[in-house]
Order: sequence, then structure tokens, then C-alpha cells
Amino acid sequence: MLVRLRQKLELVYETYNRRSLVDPDPLLFLYDYKDVRDREVAGLVAACLAYGRVEMIMQAAAKVLTFLGPAPGDRVADIEIKEIRRGLAGFTYRFATQAHITALILGIQRVIRAYGSLEACFMAGTGPGDGTVLPGLQYLVQHLDPEGACGHLLADPAKTSACKRSHLFLRWMVRKDRVDPGGWHQIRPDQLLIPLDRHMYTAGQMLGFTRRKSPDRAACLEITQGFRKIAPHDPVKYDFCLTRFGIQRTMDMTDLQIILTG
Repeated sequence: MLVRLRQKLELVYETYNRRSLVDPDPLLFLYDYKDVRDREVAGLVAACLAYGRVEMIMQAAAKVLTFLGPAPGDRVADIEIKEIRRGLAGFTYRFATQAHITALILGIQRVIRAYGSLEACFMAGTGPGDGTVLPGLQYLVQHLDPEGACGHLLADPAKTSACKRSHLFLRWMVRKDRVDPGGWHQIRPDQLLIPLDRHMYTAGQMLGFTRRKSPDRAACLEITQGFRKIAPHDPVKYDFCLTRFGIQRTMDMTDLQIILTG
């Protein structure tokens, strides 16, 4: 049964894991940055804003990244709070206000000044025996936002949230294939957890990986474990291609169900 399911998932991966299907997706922004120091900053900003209608996500992320310029790693390291308030005056995106995005940028600055990079901070909270990214992610979030000033932009990994946007960011930075650009090399792909949005939650239910009533942290762990049985070294491999169904206007989750159950 696992062999047959792997064959189906591999077919979906080979067919739909393509850059031509990235648009619209905030992942698009990461392709603009060759330097990993820039990519990780741009990726975190884009991922933190990745909720709601995708068109609005793209507009909000573009506004912040345009303000940070072509080298956001250097820009964030030296920027002053008054520059952020002036450059992003009036910024709002759903639950996020100018105060929240300012706190995020200042949190990134604090981490870069203390550790040199977001990756170095993440690794400072990671132990050799950690089976998942959760310890490192919790450490990074604590240092990015110790007082909760970022509001809804950063979910707390220590709570029940699936932390979809944080795991999306980690997927972008750790994996490298035709879609994910990678750049972080100290974290193993097998440590990643599924970025659990409603599309992947539905796919996980179709595959029988979870019976949870909501897409929470427990469901994220269950669905990731299900994919580990299929791809133990890369359980997040199928995230992008499966979630195109429901995101791309010409692809529907019912089409995916036919592929997986047919």
C-alpha cells in the first residue's frame, strides 16, 4: 500500500513541483536574493505575512521588501527605528499593524547583531539529538519576539499552533529542488514539519494521516509522520505540489482526491 501511495505522490511531485506553478505564492520573492543572508530575511518577512488572500499577501510582502531594498540582510542590520516608522508609515495588513511589522524588523536586527544570521540563532537552540525543528524554532522565535510585540506575525511554537508560516519559511530555506531555493545547510530536511494550511490539512485527511478535528500542532505532527513513512529523509517534499490543488485557480482539491484514491 505504501509503495502504491509513494508512486502516486511521486507522480504528483514530478508533474506539479514546478516553478511555473509558484505564482501566486510569496515564495516568488526569495528567488530575487542570491545571498543567503538576504534570502533568510526576505523569506521570514514574506512567510510571516503569508495568511489571507494570496493577492493581498503579495502586496503586503512587496511593500515591506521594497522598503528593505535589494540587500535586506545589510539593511536590517543597520536600520534605525525612525527609518522603519517613516518608511512603513500607515502599514496595515489584516491583523498586522505598523507596530507589529516594526517589531519584526527590529527582532530580526537583534538576532543578526547577536548571532550573525537567523540560521545561526536557530542552530544555537538546536541539539544534536533533535528529531524535529521545533526546539530550534522555539529558540529563534523567543529571540525574535521575546515580548510578543510582533502579534499575529509570529506564532509561538510552544503552544498548540501548527505554526504554518514558520514551517513554510523553514521549508523554503532548508529544502532545495526545482521550487524551494534552500540556503540553510545545517538543518536536515528530515527534521522539517509540514506547513499545515487548510489545503494540506485536507490532503492529510484524504491520505488518512490524521483524524484531528482542526489543523493544530498535533495534526501537523501526525501528517508529517504520515509523510515520513513515504519519504523518511524528506517528509515535506510533497507540500508544494499537493497544495497547488486549491491554490491554483485551474486546480481543485477534488482533482487531487481522484489522483490519490483512483
